[in-house]
Amino acid sequence: MTSFASLTAPPGAPRTAATGVSAAFGTFGELLQGRLPEDDGDFLVTLPVARWSVARFELRPHSPEIHVRPAHKRKALRLTSMILEDEGLTAGGLLRIDSTLPEGKGLASSSADLVATARAVGNALGTPMPASRIEAYLARIEPTDGVLYPSIVAYHHRSVRLRATLGSLPSMAVVGVDEGGEVDTVAFNSIPKPFTAADQREYARLLDRATVAVARRDLAEVGRVATASAWMNQDLRPKRFLEPMSAIREAAGGLGVVVGHSGTTVGVLLEMGTPDASARLASVAQACQELAGNVAIYRTLSFD
Repeated sequence: MTSFASLTAPPGAPRTAATGVSAAFGTFGELLQGRLPEDDGDFLVTLPVARWSVARFELRPHSPEIHVRPAHKRKALRLTSMILEDEGLTAGGLLRIDSTLPEGKGLASSSADLVATARAVGNALGTPMPASRIEAYLARIEPTDGVLYPSIVAYHHRSVRLRATLGSLPSMAVVGVDEGGEVDTVAFNSIPKPFTAADQREYARLLDRATVAVARRDLAEVGRVATASAWMNQDLRPKRFLEPMSAIREAAGGLGVVVGHSGTTVGVLLEMGTPDASARLASVAQACQELAGNVAIYRTLSFD
């Protein structure tokens, strides 16, 4: 028998059943994450990848409860209840989430689940679900990546607020390894961060560089910014594979290294528009396999 988590539905009732489906992409860590020298300075720059969470919500007008499958997706369950309550509906339903994003690794799996859920529930109810409304819900649940937006964005993840839309880049490959374990996003974001004033000024410079690099589609500079951010993050959540992955990147002529700053992943970022791209990808994947024993290859999303 399938296990379900459930919540009692709020007051008010729709007259007919309906189904809504939607999806949201994840990220491979972040191109950049840190703190700026200003109020609400915690920020990140997204690296969207072609892996997804897909949510399907079946509204059941005569059911007293909301169920979610898998049962541990309780944040998505809570979000569904919040939306139905705001719509003044007494109804139950079944929320199904299918995801290709590993959990607790810094790949925005939870953010993708929640964004897909909000859109699916909105589709079932026939009610608009713009980014501003979704952000208002997510701010009540957890820190969030900027996966609502079809672009590379600078995002204030703790306050759940868009800072800037940076643009799009040609699709790249990330050859990633997982150092193991899981990181709880809420717990990680609640601990004090040892960023000095000098660190915050450097993050501001890196954000300026990233903004210009994306606008110019300068992949080499994007890789340099990602690498700088990965090394700065060693004081906060060190990655034991960062140094050997940096050596693999250098040997292969990769663009840079990229990490899940609040996760367990480390990757080599590769340009795919060169004649030797396939051979370089295979070489890096083999070196990563020998290093870590687990390799996953991701393609970044281009929104052109």
